[in-house]
Order: sequence, then C-alpha cells, then structure tokens
Amino acid sequence: MMSVTAKAGSDDSILDIGGLKVGSAHDERVVTGTTVIVPDSPVAMGVDVRGGGPGTRDTDALDPTCLVEKVHGLVLSGGSVFGLAAADGVASYLSEAGVGLPISPVTVPVVPSAILFDLANGGDKNWGMEPPYRSLGIVAAKAAGEPVTNGSFGAGFGARAGAQKGGLGTASLVLPDGIAVGALVAVNSFGAALGDDASVHGEVNLPKVGFVGANTTIAAVATNVDLGKAGCKRLAMMAQDGFARSIRPIHTPFDGDTVFALSTGTHHSEQDAGVAMAVLGTLAADCLVQAIDKAVSAANS
Repeated sequence: MMSVTAKAGSDDSILDIGGLKVGSAHDERVVTGTTVIVPDSPVAMGVDVRGGGPGTRDTDALDPTCLVEKVHGLVLSGGSVFGLAAADGVASYLSEAGVGLPISPVTVPVVPSAILFDLANGGDKNWGMEPPYRSLGIVAAKAAGEPVTNGSFGAGFGARAGAQKGGLGTASLVLPDGIAVGALVAVNSFGAALGDDASVHGEVNLPKVGFVGANTTIAAVATNVDLGKAGCKRLAMMAQDGFARSIRPIHTPFDGDTVFALSTGTHHSEQDAGVAMAVLGTLAADCLVQAIDKAVSAANS
C-alpha cells in the first residue's frame, strides 16, 4: 500500500505553488468584485464545467484538441454576464505589458474566465452603459502579487453561500518531495456550504431558490507538476469532488459550477503518470474543501 502525507504550505494558499500571482479588486457600492491569477510564465490549463447555468469565456481554447497550448491569465469574477468584461481589462493590461501571443501588431493574451451571479445582493447595479468589470479587471491585474485574503474579497465580495455570506478562499497542500497543489475558490453556491460534512443523507435544504444560473461556485486549482492540457482537464475533473464534499446540493440547474486547473510545470514527478494524477486529483479536491471552508468561515466571522 502506498501512503503519502501532505501538509499545508507556508502560506496555505495557491501562492505556495510558486510562479503565480493573485490580485483582487472590489466595488463596495456595487457589492461585487474580481480576482485574477497571473502566472510568471504561460501555463497549461484545463477546465471542467458541471453546473447547469455556467458563464465562461475562452474555455473552448482549453480543449486538448485546440491549438493554443499555454495561457496567460485567469479571471474569476462576480457580475454574471457583465463580469465577463473583467477579462477584457486583464487582457488589455497584459497586452500593454507585452504578455501574450505575438501574432499581430499587439500581443494577444489568452485569458479564460468564469463568472458568478451576485446581481441580487442589494448593491447598486444601476451602472447604465458602463458596468464596472473591465475597470475592476485592470485594478485586480495591477494588484497581482499581493497576499490572498480569505472572506469577502475579490470575486467573493458580493457572494452568497446558501443562506450565508459567500466569499473567496484559498488553501494548499505540499508533499515532502516538493509536489504542491493549491486552490482558490469563490463560493456563491445555491446549496449550503457544510465544510466536509456535505455527505448528510436524506435531507435537502434549498435556502436560496432562484433563477437558473443565479448561483455558482468557481475555482482554480494549480500544481507545480508538469502537466499538459489533457492532464489539467483531468485534474479539474477530480477537483470537483471537493465541491461535492463541501456543498449540498451541488451541480444543480441553478449553479454554474466551474473548476479550472493549471500547471506551472516546474516539477517533474517520478511516479507513474496515472498514479501521479490520482495523488494530484485527491490533493486538489482536499484543497478545495479547505478553501471553501475558509472562504465561508472568514466571510461570516
């Protein structure tokens, strides 16, 4: 029997992977926000979408059969469909900095994103023709490199988790051989966040009945192990188990649950590829459980 024990990294955040920067921005009047992950170098990325009402951008480019092998950033944002504009701001900021594919007179960054619905949280959404998300994306990108804070910050600023406040959370696990996995999540779930106790049987609470797509938990998991896009997709699929362990109900028609997985590729595992993925996927799900708990606990403390 093989047994490995991982411990939280020094920061207990996705930053323990190394080679990643995170920035967040929020608007107190609108009660919404945006969180950005900017890698030091382009990274492989995959995605797994399971909710019935997702809102995403550039996720097709992450299909292993598609041309682009590496991406330049990731955006998690509030704002429903309007929040997808946050990626416009991040792409413009990165292009101005010379980050992206040199395929035209300007560099073209690939910046996938996912959004959550926080339009009914009481904030002032009368923004007319100028939603704040493009600007929030730029501010968040400029802030990349700051510590990650759990609770009502960034993409989780206006989030709700069932009948509780939702929020932003992060966690990490590191093995003795240096393999590291981290998670960053914005919890805005239809169901209640129950920590690692969502396996309760026979009871279904619906504290947040609403429109299809009016909720969503969106997350990124990251590892320093060298993976391609196909490996990242499998990692994202396995990481979704963390949602199922922490939130009940999950993956409903009312949710847009989405997990991205990315690899900085700085560590080569000596294990068989299948065994290595089994370990990484399990750790990624564990990280999401911890990150979800930290997000909701900090937001409600």
